[in-house]
Amino acid sequence: MSGRRAALLLLVPAVLLLLLLFAAPQAAMLAASFLQRSAYGGVERVLTLANYARASEPLYLRIFARSFGLATATTLLCLLAGWPVAYWIALKAPARQRSALLVLVMLPFWTSLLVRLYAWMFLLRGEGLVNRWLGLLGLPALPLLYNDFAVLLGQLYGELPFMILPLFASLERLDRTLLEAAADLGAGPWRRLWRVTLPLARPGIAAGCVLVFIPSLGAYLAPDLLGGARTVYVGTLIQGQFALARDLPFGAALSFGLSLLVLGLVLLFRRPLGAARGA
Repeated sequence: MSGRRAALLLLVPAVLLLLLLFAAPQAAMLAASFLQRSAYGGVERVLTLANYARASEPLYLRIFARSFGLATATTLLCLLAGWPVAYWIALKAPARQRSALLVLVMLPFWTSLLVRLYAWMFLLRGEGLVNRWLGLLGLPALPLLYNDFAVLLGQLYGELPFMILPLFASLERLDRTLLEAAADLGAGPWRRLWRVTLPLARPGIAAGCVLVFIPSLGAYLAPDLLGGARTVYVGTLIQGQFALARDLPFGAALSFGLSLLVLGLVLLFRRPLGAARGA
């Protein structure tokens, strides 16, 4: 058996898995999006484009825009908060402590995100610990729960490790002699950061942004639990169509539209990722 044929045979399980878990559900969702909801919450086999026309109404476009803004803000905040942590672990912390520090970064994964978000609800509610501490300081209670701030905080908490780990992997491979050479040539710390460290860390930055932005775009748990009924994002909108409104065709149209948006963003991110690898 030739090497090429053996390589193709090794790809068969992965291709079948992708077809079963990705292509088939997407095809079923696409087919359902062209059907019509019945009067009692079922599905009528009547082909229509009304679901996509409804999804393009200003109300739903604003929800998509709000979700896009949430994903963008989450990505930027994760990058700003994750960079110093990854930089310190990769370049400043003693080598014997790095494994323990990485375990601390991954420690939240040992508990379900649902449980962790309920813990945030306990902290942020009107009579929660944060407002109790404010009361002890003589400060008035703040509306910390069921708003955009709580959603963004929950997203930042949930997605931050996905930014730190790619940044650490990129910074750990950085050739430190380049930093020493830049210092010998008179470059200060900030100049070394902008001219040497950041360009060499582009693969980690791009990968971290992809890993944070795309899940945040369709986030459901944090908007639902921490945002409540006052804030609607595309994830909670789609869940409501399937579970509450029982409008499967419209929910499928929204889901497929979100999938197309995510696919377009992945293709858009491929360019900086490829350029970063080439660099």
